Amino acid sequence: MAAVVQPRSSVTGAPDIDWLRVAETVLTSRALDDLEESHLVPARKVLYQFTARGHDVTQAILGQMLTGARDGVALYYRARPLVLTLGLPLETALASTMMRTGSVSEGRDIGVVFNLPRRSGPCVLPACGGVGTQYTPAVGWAQAIRYRAQVLREAEWQGCVALAHGGEASTTTNGFWSALNIATTQRLPLLFYIEDNGYGISVPSSLQTPGGNIAANLAAFRSLRIFEGDGSEPRAAALLMAQALACVRAGEGPALLRLTVPRLSGHSGQDTQAYRSAAELAAERARDPLIGLRAHIVPALLEEQAWTALEQAARERVEQALEAVERRAPPDATQVTRHVFSERRADGQPDVQRQGGLRGEGIEPPPGESLARPEGPRINMVTAIRRTLEGELAANPRMVVFGEDVGRKGGVHAATLGLADKFGAARVFDTSLSEEGIIGRAVGMALAGLMPVPEIQFRKYAEPAAEQLSDCGSMRWRTANGFAAPMVVRMPGGYFKCGDPWHSESNEVQFAHAVGWRVAMPSNAEDAAGLLRGALRGNDPTIFFEHRAMLDAAWARRPWPGDDFVLPFGKARLVRPGTELTVVSWGAMVERCERAAEESAIEVELLDLRTLSPWDREAVLGSVRRTRRCLIVHEDTMTAGFGAEIAAVLAREAFYELDAPIERVAMPDVPSPHSPLLLEAVLPDVARIVAAMRDVAGA
Repeated sequence: MAAVVQPRSSVTGAPDIDWLRVAETVLTSRALDDLEESHLVPARKVLYQFTARGHDVTQAILGQMLTGARDGVALYYRARPLVLTLGLPLETALASTMMRTGSVSEGRDIGVVFNLPRRSGPCVLPACGGVGTQYTPAVGWAQAIRYRAQVLREAEWQGCVALAHGGEASTTTNGFWSALNIATTQRLPLLFYIEDNGYGISVPSSLQTPGGNIAANLAAFRSLRIFEGDGSEPRAAALLMAQALACVRAGEGPALLRLTVPRLSGHSGQDTQAYRSAAELAAERARDPLIGLRAHIVPALLEEQAWTALEQAARERVEQALEAVERRAPPDATQVTRHVFSERRADGQPDVQRQGGLRGEGIEPPPGESLARPEGPRINMVTAIRRTLEGELAANPRMVVFGEDVGRKGGVHAATLGLADKFGAARVFDTSLSEEGIIGRAVGMALAGLMPVPEIQFRKYAEPAAEQLSDCGSMRWRTANGFAAPMVVRMPGGYFKCGDPWHSESNEVQFAHAVGWRVAMPSNAEDAAGLLRGALRGNDPTIFFEHRAMLDAAWARRPWPGDDFVLPFGKARLVRPGTELTVVSWGAMVERCERAAEESAIEVELLDLRTLSPWDREAVLGSVRRTRRCLIVHEDTMTAGFGAEIAAVLAREAFYELDAPIERVAMPDVPSPHSPLLLEAVLPDVARIVAAMRDVAGA
């Protein structure tokens, strides 16, 4: 059962804390708040302002206790005192809110979502503007701690912890509960630190959590130690923090620490707290932890005038930082499109992120070879995927494969069959049924230097993970190449014998539109092996779409292309040459297009894009300029499908070379129906494709 620890109002034997440093941090934080609220926000030099008043003392204390060589800190947007304590320079913090060069995002993100890349010492994972998004990446970092300490036997990871830091309102989110389930069932070294100020914007805790106390509600959780206290009493709070962290560092499993703190300011700089009474606000001010901190320090450690000098010194530091930041240039608008994906510098060398992935750890995977060396009999696509995963698991000890049913069962499509037996449960393992947890965990693992390969069991099931997928894709860009989380998300989907709205969705265009994600959609076993291996050795997050109809399709079978075969992304495959009509397709529709081309009596040039992000514009444009006609065929729905993007590019770049309008064949705008009869009525079939070919070709 959970253990509940509640301190007395007076606690002796507090841990060794540099209280003067705590005071300096808190006074500096408040001087920053005052400057922003009184001057920078009215002057529009700061556009988003989130104060940590009332939260600041406990954050400054906790920051001193995060001393592990590879501690990971996943925080939220009210955590500036914590990151200042952990080493973020004051000038950098102010440059971030003021959108100047040298900030943590170079003006790309709101200035209160901090990060601090480090390969030695506590690493602050990139914060997000979403509520509760920090929890599952914290779980991933915690699992990476265990993996790197126990499996890779890296001494610096021993005894380290992950911290998930949030407000009480965030404990209602999918991310919090997913992380809680994972951390407790796996007994991970994770501390949930919840600052409870009683409100989520204007909504009181009583409407967020039954009884208004998440710690009390979790008292029955197994494998979870619970600590509670009053954050306005600094010494008592410090003792609780020390106890909670000691528990987690000792390998006793996760813990949750809830500290009540006063809400001395509104949710943001725009929140006047008009929904609270004057009496409530006065009572909160009376609980200001800075009062308790000052009482602890003066006169025991400092005379009254020395405290006043500390306050003055803090204001002077902030003024000096402001002068320095004002001299900095605004962000360079010419650079705003950089760092969506991994890049090379002007000298041709990789421009590697400072934290995350294999390359962030200084590891360069082998490049492989682009020439297929066919060997043996033809194998189906699922075998090619399994064999590629097996080979890369053997070659890369930092690679882990996980998802629902991927362990002992071997996956619902058998793509991981036997891998758990060969590589063990630490490297190929099952997860709870939480796609938020699957992808968020993968983000944390990737940031900690692993190569995660999470599986979303069916394409439609990615929807609960949409926020984590979006945040992962934008991470490199919004941290100005400070962080990246390379991973390969395997995602089966598409029709298979029958359909339905839950297991047969395609909708690949959503990921092609997602910032920062590479997208592969192979049509055959050889391409699947080459693209998957390329993604596993790559430096960007990748969606690897495994079409269910092609996993065991006879047409998709190919000889094994070799153990080192790698296909580059953004290079289409010429399926058949032709002179009268260009047909562009991908996934399961490539087979139907090839059969249609054979029946059409037209000289069709068929291109299989293979990847949608990036897609091979040059090959498509070159082919269309030769044939002067184009048909695009895809399984996704017609409106805003990826075919529309291709058509738009062709209309702009090859308009005067077209002898006929660009045509598309796709599903109508309906979900995938279950009945095979209804499914075949909406899927592009060979007859429809042949008719469209003849229409565009004028035959």
